Amino acid sequence: MFRHPRRGALRAALALGVLLPVVATATPASAAPPAVTCTSGKSGLAAKLSQDIAAALKGRASMTAVAVHDRTTNTHCELRATQKFDSASIVKTTVLAALLWDAGKQGRGLTQREVNLTTAMITKSDNASTSTLWKQLGVAKINGFLRAAGMTQTVPGSGGYWGLTQITARDQRKLLDLVTVKNTVLTDSSRTYIRKLMRNVVSSQRWGTPAGAPAGMTVHVKNGWLSRATHGWRVHSIGLFTSSTANYSITVLTHDNKTMNDGINTIQAVSRVVHRDLNPTASTMGKTFQLPAVPQEAMPPVPETGPAHPAG
Repeated sequence: MFRHPRRGALRAALALGVLLPVVATATPASAAPPAVTCTSGKSGLAAKLSQDIAAALKGRASMTAVAVHDRTTNTHCELRATQKFDSASIVKTTVLAALLWDAGKQGRGLTQREVNLTTAMITKSDNASTSTLWKQLGVAKINGFLRAAGMTQTVPGSGGYWGLTQITARDQRKLLDLVTVKNTVLTDSSRTYIRKLMRNVVSSQRWGTPAGAPAGMTVHVKNGWLSRATHGWRVHSIGLFTSSTANYSITVLTHDNKTMNDGINTIQAVSRVVHRDLNPTASTMGKTFQLPAVPQEAMPPVPETGPAHPAG
């Protein structure tokens, strides 16, 4: 969710195995369709994922970007990985990581106030908490974190409009990598804290990349949604999935959706085939993911020059 101002339109580790490009989804006739590219250390998996992600996207109107990283099989998949999207609430995980990175540089833990703000920001996608932390950090510190994290394609939204931060699927995958494995950017306790909050997102916001996850998998998720006059609904989901035998992340970013649910359906179609291909013998959680009848903390679409409204 995000409040945007009255303004004019805005401008928009090598894995083992063989790179197998497959046409992913329909695009305007004037543009060559992109390909899903996957590599893997597991025989046959790259081709399977490439084909299945492409099939899941066939005929869908939205612009979709995908990044998958499975550490167990050393598998990577990408589709439009450098395409930029308005972040909506996906940026809140970056804000949290930047706060923890900055606190670590200062040699301190989070204050109780910061704990309260970050908990509301991630588990409930609270806008006011995000704005408070964005202002506290300032763009200079956020950019400092992005440089440290190697998220070179991410550009913070100007004028305090954090929901208009420009993001890519590849940079979101890098962020999830930092949240997952030991590194020099985030301390072990910081990574544990981020995973804890993403694990405890409220049930009404647990749609998206968790769809089709195997039974027994620990699910960490953060979603975002925002409607504007150009590109319709932006609907995004990042997820981290862990168990005693599995450790992988899924990022799906979309825009040009007519409705929020169109975006959710696209994300979940991709996520189901990724979970299935990475866990071919596992049973799924069996949970039906109910799509929201009314977007929580979101308002009807507004024109680029219309009044400010919140979105996810």
